Amino acid sequence: MSTVESVLAQYEKNKQAAGGSANKVSQEDRMKKYFTTVLPKGERSGERRIRILPSDDGGSPFKEAYFHEVQIDGNWVKLYDPSKDGKRSPLNEVYEGLIMTGDEQDKVLARQYRSRKFYIVKVIDREREQDGVKFWRFKHNTKNEGVLDKIYPLFKNKGDITDPQKGRDLIINLNLTKAGNGREYTTITSIIPEDQSPLHTDSDVASTWLKDELTWSDVYSKKPEEYLEMVARGEVPRWDTTTGKYVSNSTEEFEMAKPSTPVKKSPAPEFDPQEDAEGDDDLPF
Repeated sequence: MSTVESVLAQYEKNKQAAGGSANKVSQEDRMKKYFTTVLPKGERSGERRIRILPSDDGGSPFKEAYFHEVQIDGNWVKLYDPSKDGKRSPLNEVYEGLIMTGDEQDKVLARQYRSRKFYIVKVIDREREQDGVKFWRFKHNTKNEGVLDKIYPLFKNKGDITDPQKGRDLIINLNLTKAGNGREYTTITSIIPEDQSPLHTDSDVASTWLKDELTWSDVYSKKPEEYLEMVARGEVPRWDTTTGKYVSNSTEEFEMAKPSTPVKKSPAPEFDPQEDAEGDDDLPF
C-alpha cells in the first residue's frame, strides 16, 4: 500500500468511527523537537510553513495516540493514556466510575478524564530548519473539521506530499479565536500546499532528516502510574530528587473514582476551549 493509499484509508477509517520508549534527548533539546501552531502573545494572525516527512515504513505518516487533557495546577496538559499499552490507567478508572453512576452531573464531570485521539506527524519547520526533525501533535476532530480534514484533500488531489523529491511544503494559516468562556486560542483556518519541491537542495541534509530515528514518544513523555494516580485524585505531582520519585504537593483529599466507588461531587470543571478544535497550547511533557 502506498503512502497516499495509507493516508486515505486511515482518514476514512477514523472519519467513520468519529470517535514509550526511553528518552533519547535532553529536556532542552526536546523543546526544540516540538512543533506548535500557537500564535505568540500579541499576534492575532500568522502562518507557519512545514514539510511533512514520509513514514519509515512507507505507510501513513500520521501516528495515532490517545491523551487525557487535564488541568494540573491551573495549566492544561496532555497525559498519555497507558491503557493503549495494556497498562493501568487511573484517569480511565475515574472516567468509568463517573459514567457508571448514571448521574448527569457525573457524566459532565467525566469529560475531563476521557482520553482522546490525537495524530502525531514528523515535520520540518521551515522557519527553524536548524532544529531538524520536529513532531506536530493535533487532535482528531469528530466534526470532520480538524487538521487532518484539511490535509486529507491534499493527498487525494496532489498525491504524496511527503515525497522527498516531489513533495510539497504546506502553509498553515492561523487566527486567534475567542471561546465562549472568553479565553482566546489559536485555530488553523486553512492549509495550503506549495509547488512540488525537493525536501532540501542539499542531499546530505535531506538524508539526515529522513534517517532521524527519534519517535514521538521520545518527545511526548509517558508519565508513570503514580503520577497519573495523583492527578486522578486532584493532586499536583512534583519530582522529588531525594526519593527519586513523584510526590504530591497537596495533602488535601480529592475524589478518586473507581467503578465501584461513590464519587464526591465537585464544582463544574472548566473544560478546554479547544476540546474539539485544532489548537495545541500545552507543553510536550
